[in-house]
Amino acid sequence: MKTCRAIMLFSVFISLGLSTSVLARELKSGYEYLKQESKDMQDDEFANPGMTAVEEGRKTFHLPGVNEKTCASCHGENGSKFDVKKIASYPIYNKEYNKPFTLQEQINFCGEEYLDNVPYVYDCVDLVELEAFVRYLARGEKVNVDVSGPLKPFYEKGKQLYHTRFGQMNMACTVCHDQFDGQRLRGQTLSQGHSNGFPEYRLGSGKMTALHGRFEECFRSFRAEPFDRGSEEYINLEVYLHARGNGLAIETPAVRY
Repeated sequence: MKTCRAIMLFSVFISLGLSTSVLARELKSGYEYLKQESKDMQDDEFANPGMTAVEEGRKTFHLPGVNEKTCASCHGENGSKFDVKKIASYPIYNKEYNKPFTLQEQINFCGEEYLDNVPYVYDCVDLVELEAFVRYLARGEKVNVDVSGPLKPFYEKGKQLYHTRFGQMNMACTVCHDQFDGQRLRGQTLSQGHSNGFPEYRLGSGKMTALHGRFEECFRSFRAEPFDRGSEEYINLEVYLHARGNGLAIETPAVRY
């Protein structure tokens, strides 16, 4: 009974909050909401626990594929030939597939096309580590996802999903990250919900989490049935979130609660 009452009160609180207008404000990375000790942890590569995943991704980057080629065969030792601005532009529109390609999808495509490897399952540990390594190479580069062209309809679908209520808690992403950012909930400070630090190390779970994994955690927290990782819905939401954070520096691997 107490739980039901708490849910009802929280829902009323949220409904009232959604009726207020959201004023335009300066973009703030989740880093800005961290305690100083967590900022220090993220900034120190020797103390940042997410660097373990980056290093594992680096190893996989140099592993021979079925045809004995490696990712480094195209992209150079330790990714030295990567264009970091291109990394910062993902998700991008893929003309051949007529859909957005996330960085994980691009890694899978390259592995299958150029190494003859079997594609990874979306968001599996090895793929998240590879994504973390590649994104880490672009750390400090500003997110710059172009949604003025063919990505526009996918961006709009992601935006719609971001503002849609789900679950028993009747929650939408915008509630926490637009209406109440900076306020406290369940022992943590709500951020603006930007994606510039993903994949990131989460202190609460003690593991690396990619963006779709975080979507799933959020859906479950407001008692909604999550979409599949790698689904059209989550990919559209990823397009929207990355574009929403255009101009923020990539922080991978970020440290968050």
